[in-house]
Amino acid sequence: MSNYLVAMEAAWLVRDVDGVDDAIGVAVSEAGKRLNQADMTYVEVEVGATGCPACGEPFDSAFIAAETALVGLALEMEVFNAEGEEHASRIAKSEVGGALKDVPLDVVEVFEEPDDETA
Repeated sequence: MSNYLVAMEAAWLVRDVDGVDDAIGVAVSEAGKRLNQADMTYVEVEVGATGCPACGEPFDSAFIAAETALVGLALEMEVFNAEGEEHASRIAKSEVGGALKDVPLDVVEVFEEPDDETA
């Protein structure tokens, strides 16, 4: 059994916003609040990054139309004693998905953490 860091992305809808920074602040705050209410303070929440189709440079993952924003959030959590990457991703998606009901969620990457055991 190993420990894994699971990276996920979520699509967060924010209504009545004036700009990208406002939308990002509201999305991160609301997601953090819902995770905290579920005692999941160990989940890291940040705004996601999207690559520019023209130059490839990353920019904040937020789009606004008609005062409504779609913000891409990056979520990370550690999963301990999982049987493999697939098992770790199912655990993470289940836990975070339970706290963020009705929020589209997808596992992006799973990293196996090195053993810290010393002989």
